[in-house]
Amino acid sequence: MITSEQREKLRGWFAGRLPDDLFESLAEVTADREEITVIGRIHEPKLSEGTSDAEKEAARRARVQEFRERTREDRVEVAREAEHRFGKKVSWGVECGTERALFTHVAAPVMTRLRQPEREVLDTLVAAGVARSRSDALAWCVRLVQRHTDDWLGELRDSLEHVQRVRAQGPDTGSGDSPGDDGE
Repeated sequence: MITSEQREKLRGWFAGRLPDDLFESLAEVTADREEITVIGRIHEPKLSEGTSDAEKEAARRARVQEFRERTREDRVEVAREAEHRFGKKVSWGVECGTERALFTHVAAPVMTRLRQPEREVLDTLVAAGVARSRSDALAWCVRLVQRHTDDWLGELRDSLEHVQRVRAQGPDTGSGDSPGDDGE
């Protein structure tokens, strides 16, 4: 997890490095241990009044595809610099009206040990056709928890940032002055 200050510096770097005409605005820059995801807002297609929802959706998807192809070279150049500078892969996405699309992005493996009752939950999701495998079922569970606990996770992240700031202000742990150390 990165701190708010690190996130702001990362966002600032991308805001300063991206070509001015790439996005209408920079919507979001997020990062974890493996990946930086940059999402920008692009202009919606101009459509006449009374356009059906299906036509609007198709136009937005086409706009996203056009953007992806037209800007590939610029995005690859920025991603190479960022990957060298930050040591993480860069993924891209856009928002076009109500449409949000992620281009290529990292799917990092995560290992866990589950007891039988927990495995049964995953196996039930697989048997019901909700997921293709235990791995897909676990990812589905994580997305479900994420969707329903955004406020709680936000508070938890804020608390972790506070703990990191307090730790950074603490004494140098390499000095040998640990509690209970009387010098002998």
